[in-house]
This record gives sequence, C-alpha cells and structure tokens, in this order.
Amino acid sequence: MNNNNDALRAIPLGGLGEIGRNMMVLECGDDSVVIDAGIMFPEEDMPGVDFAIPDFSYLRERRDRLRGVLITHGHEDHIGALPYLLDEFDVPVYSSRLTNGLIAVRLRERRLLNKARLNVVEPGEPVALGDAFTARFFRVCHSIPDAMGIALETPLGVVVHTGDFKIDHTPVDGEPTDFSALSRILGEDGALLLFSDSTYAEIEGYTRSEREVGEALDAVIRDAEGRVMVATFASLISRIQQVVNAAVRHGRKVTVVGRSMVNNVRMALEMGYLDAPDDTIIPMSRARNLPLEDVVIMATGSQGEPTSALVRISKGEHRDIEVVPGDTVILSSSPIPGNETVVARTIDNLMRQGANVVYSRISLVHTRGHAAREELKMMMSVVKPRYFVPVHGEYRHLATHAALARDMGIPRSRVFTLEDGDVLELDAEGGEIVDVVRAGHVFIDGGRALEVGDAVLSRRSRLARDGAAVVTAALSAQTGLPLAEPTAVFYGVADLEDSENFSIKVSKHASSALEELAGERLDLEQLRARLSRSVADFLYGETRRRPTVLAVIELV
Repeated sequence: MNNNNDALRAIPLGGLGEIGRNMMVLECGDDSVVIDAGIMFPEEDMPGVDFAIPDFSYLRERRDRLRGVLITHGHEDHIGALPYLLDEFDVPVYSSRLTNGLIAVRLRERRLLNKARLNVVEPGEPVALGDAFTARFFRVCHSIPDAMGIALETPLGVVVHTGDFKIDHTPVDGEPTDFSALSRILGEDGALLLFSDSTYAEIEGYTRSEREVGEALDAVIRDAEGRVMVATFASLISRIQQVVNAAVRHGRKVTVVGRSMVNNVRMALEMGYLDAPDDTIIPMSRARNLPLEDVVIMATGSQGEPTSALVRISKGEHRDIEVVPGDTVILSSSPIPGNETVVARTIDNLMRQGANVVYSRISLVHTRGHAAREELKMMMSVVKPRYFVPVHGEYRHLATHAALARDMGIPRSRVFTLEDGDVLELDAEGGEIVDVVRAGHVFIDGGRALEVGDAVLSRRSRLARDGAAVVTAALSAQTGLPLAEPTAVFYGVADLEDSENFSIKVSKHASSALEELAGERLDLEQLRARLSRSVADFLYGETRRRPTVLAVIELV
C-alpha cells in the first residue's frame, strides 16, 4: 500500500454495494477515525444468521492509530456493530444526545456500558481527533431525531459526510437540515471531499415530508374499529411520537412490545425525546384488560425479522397477543431491499387471521428518510466538493449517484464509485484507488461473531433446501466390521422422512459399504467421509435427490 504520509485515505468497511453495515475509515498521517459502525439484516441466502457486521481486521492491524468513532445517528445500520467494536477497541465514541442514549441501550444489553467512553457532542462543537482531524457535527433531517452530518477538517481540506439525510421543510422534531451551519463550516472554498447518502438516488424529485405520514397514521387510527398494531423500527422515535399523538387524540392507550422497542421508548421518555401524557403508555398487563378499540400496540417486526414481535404475532406464536378479526395492523416502514419476500409473507399471515393490514404501498403510513435526486443536487451545490464518493446503497444506487455528480459538473476523474474494501487515496496531486483490503461480512449467529465463509452459508442453504440423512453405525475396533446393521434417519426430506422401508434399504447399503471399506485401513475421519459419499451416491441413484449425509461412526 502507498505510505504517502501527506495523503488522506478513505476505506469503506461496509455500506457500499449493500444496504446496511455502514462503516467508513478515514486515515491521515498517524491518525484514523471511523464514521458509523452498523449492522446489515440477513438476506435470503444467509440462513441462521441474526445479522452481519463489518470485518474489523483492517482496524486491528492499525489499532494504535484509531482516535475515535463518530456516529451520525441512532439507526441499527449505523450503531448496531458498536458493541462488537467496543468489545475489542478502547476508543471514544462521539454522537448527538439521542444517538448516545440509543447506543447506551445497546451496550447495556451486552454489559459493556461501564467500560465504554461515550461522548455527547452538540452541533458545531469541535472534536479534536489526533493531529490530523477535527470534527464538527451539523444537523440533518432524517427519520430519527438528532441525526447529524459530519464535517472533518484535515490537512488537505474539509471532508463532509452527510450520514443519512433528506430535506424536509416541516420535520416532526422541528429540526431541518442545517445548510447554514454547513456553509459556515465550509466557507467560500467548499469541501475537499463529499460522502453523500445514495439510498434513493434513483428517485426523481423530493422526498415527502414526515408530517404527511403523521396525518395518514392519524386517519388510520381514527377510523379503525378495533385494536390497532403499529410496527416500525425500534429506533424510529419520531414515528413512535406520531403514533402516541394520534392515540391521545382518539382516546386510546399505547402499549409497547418487543425488547428493543420497550428499551428505546423508556430511554426516549426519560431523555425527553418522546412526549406522552401521564397514563398514555401502559404495560401490556393493563392493555389486555381494556376494550380492543381503546388500544394501540407498538411493535417491532416491520422488516419481517424472524424473532420480532409482529412476526411471532403473525404466526400465532406470541405469548401475549393474538390477532382478532377486526384488528388493524400498520407497517410503518418500507421493506429494506432483500426483505420484500419475508415482509409480504408477514402481511399474508396477518390477513389470513382476519387483520386489516395497512402498508406503504397502499397508504402514506411511511415515507423515506433519504434524499431523492433534487435534494442530492442541493447538497452538492452547498458543499461544492472537489471530489465525490457516493455512499450507503447497493451498487446501482452508488452508480446512479455518481452519474448525478458528473451531471452537476464534478469531473469524471474526481468521482469515485467505491465498494467495500477499496482504498481511496487523495493528495495534492489528485486521487486514485491504490489498494483493496479485507472487508467481508462477519455474521452474528446466536450472539457470537463468526467469520463464516460462503461455503458454510451454501451448506446451510443446501440443508434447508434438500434436508439431511444421518447414518449411524457401530464398528468393531478389531475388525472394522459393523456390529449391527447401521440405522438411517431422514430430516426434512420429502417422502423419505417417514418411510421405514426406504430407511431399511439405506441401512443395508451402508452395511455393505462398511464391509467393503473394512480392509482399506482408513482412519475414522476417512471412513466417515467415504461412507457419507457412498450413501449420498446411493440416495441420488434411487431418488435423484442430494440431501446432506452425515455419517456417525463409533468404534466399540
């Protein structure tokens, strides 16, 4: 890698070429900073995975350089990986007040809060990060209060990272994107480099105001004849406030289900980011005894997450709540790309049980928190960057945003469409991609971080698709011959799972195969592999299917 000490390097470790897992590293001299540390929800080809976080390998190799972590806002795709990062790195974290509160909730859940160095930063307040960086936050409008963009002063010029943003002239929290503050930070010269949110770069025009969503939610809650359930992200505090406001106007109580939703609502009430009259938000134990038409339930699960409250309700598996015909269920979100199928399945399951389901395709119960094309142009016009890098989005979003930047007059040679792991280096002469570093997915499975390769996920998918056969045998330690006929059991293999006759047929084949292998002086591992292969070939010949075959052999 180029070791030009006067250069500024940008290394995305997540969030470029995908939705979520946002993480950007900036380096200059002996100093580095990280912007955001988020998770990505699992896609269809990630069975058994709770979520994915960035790979911290690059940071581990340079841990003595890391001066701080700057967080733009409190959504999971920007803060969800922090507990795993801070478990390894003793580094200060800087964020706005609400974002700090949401981070504290996550760290408390993992018993990491006491050792974390969390810092609340006000807009415009300078934060020195080593010799090379000074950060100033500026307010942006998003779908959560206290969202911030970041302006980083560096020896080469100012770097602006928008975070997630849109331009809403009537935001629910009264805090529009503060272009005046950004202009004061930049002065006449503009920015050296702009990282800008690309999530909705394909969408023409402007994003609709959050206030319109509040009006739509109010109308649905007003007109609902029975109980209302509203599912949204647990960190969407502004949306929760809109639901509370509508419930108060129409004489309903609000109860909250889902651990993350309960924790976030409690924190937001304590910090004053959520305003609810006394006795409006009540426990489920009280709500259960009220007439259905007097209740609004706030729940997690708007993205079809398998363990979320709404999904368990839709499957009839929730401990406290079951759908009653006449319930109105509002999904106040848009499916994250890749989640469309599981969200549609949740809607179908709710409707099968008699619920009236209202979602973004049929009602304005959600609007994007991200800028459309005219807003992206406005950001470029204000920032006037010398170099431009689109961030936060799948590759088509990044490429579309890059083309928009070129249309806005930024030369092609100064627009870089990066992907995770690319190392962009800027110096006084220009900019180029000089290297590619490790930046894969680390999967969280049952609370543990696993560097699971594609082969493991492929095997999991195959198990889910084709099922498994387990062949168990006891062999003589002296002769290597079966002491009894092996047993064969099928799991998830259509038509075979309950077929006793076919199991006997497979057992006889396994016995014959072991007798043939007895004279080959194989070790136990080799014997298992050869038996598995033999049974797999036999199954394919008999059924034209390839379930995963596990051979369990014991020497007696």
